[in-house]
Amino acid sequence: MYSIDDKKYKHIVKPILRNENFKKTYNIEHHGISRMEHSLKVSYYSYLIAKKLKFDYEAVARGGLLHDFYLDGDQRCSKDKFLDVFIHPKKALLTSKKFFELSKLEENIIVSHMFPFSVCLAIPKYKESILVDCVDKVIGAYEMLREVKCKTVYKFNYVLILIMLFIANN
Repeated sequence: MYSIDDKKYKHIVKPILRNENFKKTYNIEHHGISRMEHSLKVSYYSYLIAKKLKFDYEAVARGGLLHDFYLDGDQRCSKDKFLDVFIHPKKALLTSKKFFELSKLEENIIVSHMFPFSVCLAIPKYKESILVDCVDKVIGAYEMLREVKCKTVYKFNYVLILIMLFIANN
């Protein structure tokens, strides 16, 4: 799992990471890694940038960690997974509110993180929301490209082995 040594960050997110329902996100695939690992990356990098810019880094850390906190897992069909791209921010907000007290800022960070692609049309109202939205898009794009590259390399190696076996047997 993604390792972070920042004690202040860990203190901020500890109640979330200890939540039994949030722990379930470790077992849900997201961009080739777990949803928890993805959320930790978005949360931590957003937190670091927020600290430098003197934004509300605590809300950024918490909202970033909860931005994909919904418990629909890998058993969903392809159509549902595709639709989740557009509706999951609302699911994440509802799930987060069920288990945690959230500020209005944290709520907006969660529900608007897919702007402008979400059908809930939640607009980032705060600079912190825009920050998490941008960091999520950069990290998500990197993870998806990495996943495609790994799958492509795997398939290429598989085809190469088949060709070598074919040549060796002829």
